[in-house]
Amino acid sequence: MSGGGFIKTLVIVGHPQIEDSSTQQFLKKAADLSEVTWHPVNTFNVEVAKDQALIQQTDRLVLQFPLYWYSAPAVLKNWIDQVLTRHFAYPDAMGSLVGKELGIAVSLGSPARNFVAGAGENFSLSQIMIPFQALAHKLQMTYLPTFVIDQFGYQSDEMKAKLLINYQRYLTQPRLGHFDDQTDWLVNKLSELIATVPEDKKQQLTLILDQIKNDQSTLEDLQMNLKMIQDTEE
Repeated sequence: MSGGGFIKTLVIVGHPQIEDSSTQQFLKKAADLSEVTWHPVNTFNVEVAKDQALIQQTDRLVLQFPLYWYSAPAVLKNWIDQVLTRHFAYPDAMGSLVGKELGIAVSLGSPARNFVAGAGENFSLSQIMIPFQALAHKLQMTYLPTFVIDQFGYQSDEMKAKLLINYQRYLTQPRLGHFDDQTDWLVNKLSELIATVPEDKKQQLTLILDQIKNDQSTLEDLQMNLKMIQDTEE
């Protein structure tokens, strides 16, 4: 794990027209973080040894792609086939992915609400992503919840701002889904930002940071009191 409470993440972006995708260009800017390596795959030419070395240096591998006919584009499937070889990836061989995390970031052209039983698509995204879950299981990786980019072209500025923060958290926050880690992530990011902004902005951001820390302290006190009550009852 890298310093500052963040993890090192490799984002493999499988998209045949990545430069023309407003979704991917937005996410590329959001992923411009010291802990993140953004690695586009838009051809069938793969530098296998180089990409295997990138994997070995990372904590979290995120496969990112637009949903094509309920799967990933062919360029990403080709990358998986060439890079995750038996000798490199299988636990009983080199086991280079054992213990690492696998995340899926998928962008949708149809509304996410359609991906449930009985709705337009009739299958959930969790069902559609089962092959990737099986891959994680085979390679003894931790499989993360799918990160969904829901019809980016229809999102408002406010929705895009939330998407940016949530995407950055998905890439760099340890223990996704844990409130304490989400708060710590935000505190660390604000602290980094305060160190770079002009003086007139520092005071405002510092007040926000102090409020978050106070709220976190209140939550920790509540959790401690609840635990004491539970211990007494037992």
